[in-house]
Amino acid sequence: MSETVITVQGRFSAYYPPERASLFLIAHLEGPNRDVVFSETNESADLVRGRITGAHDSHTGPITWFSSDNVQIWSEKPWNQNGVQLEPVHHAQIGFTVKFNDFVHLARFVEDVVPIPGVTVKNIEWALTDTSRLGALAEVRSRAVKDAVSKASVYAQSIGLGTVRAVALADEGMLSDLSPRSSRGASASGMRLAGAAEQAGPELSLKPEDIEIEAVVDARFLAT
Repeated sequence: MSETVITVQGRFSAYYPPERASLFLIAHLEGPNRDVVFSETNESADLVRGRITGAHDSHTGPITWFSSDNVQIWSEKPWNQNGVQLEPVHHAQIGFTVKFNDFVHLARFVEDVVPIPGVTVKNIEWALTDTSRLGALAEVRSRAVKDAVSKASVYAQSIGLGTVRAVALADEGMLSDLSPRSSRGASASGMRLAGAAEQAGPELSLKPEDIEIEAVVDARFLAT
């Protein structure tokens, strides 16, 4: 009995509520006096650091991890509207990354540090725990394979054939005659936010964005 080759792509995605958040913020001040700018930026950074360490516990949280950049100092000579170069303006900046497992405390922390001179919240990234992410990946990969089987079965039935038997299964783009889409590359699964990262200022949102986990597989079947 002759067999027909059917090659398909299976896909599945699901959304999961985040369990962790990474907050990115900076203490940045500027002024005409380099030493004053440096000193005041350090003072603001120390206030932020104090609020972090007071809530930091790597096991229980609410802050489970943090890091702080070394102070960056630079100067510039701006020009006014008449084309005259003005006196130097000195800048100093210190960045922080803070990870939370408690989103209520995250909101309170932001409210607490934003009034500190020079402090700006840059963005928030939402994430799953490693355990949850691995479980989610296993689930969507399994569902992607089932989607491929379902597609192949429909194709086989549409041409009067019956059962299908898998002969090849691969991550996206790894079967020779299925070229990966240039926008995705050859990854079989991805993880991304359902929405864009929130920016600082009036548009900053502390509402957790669901995380999309997606799997794509290439599969080849023989139908009889």
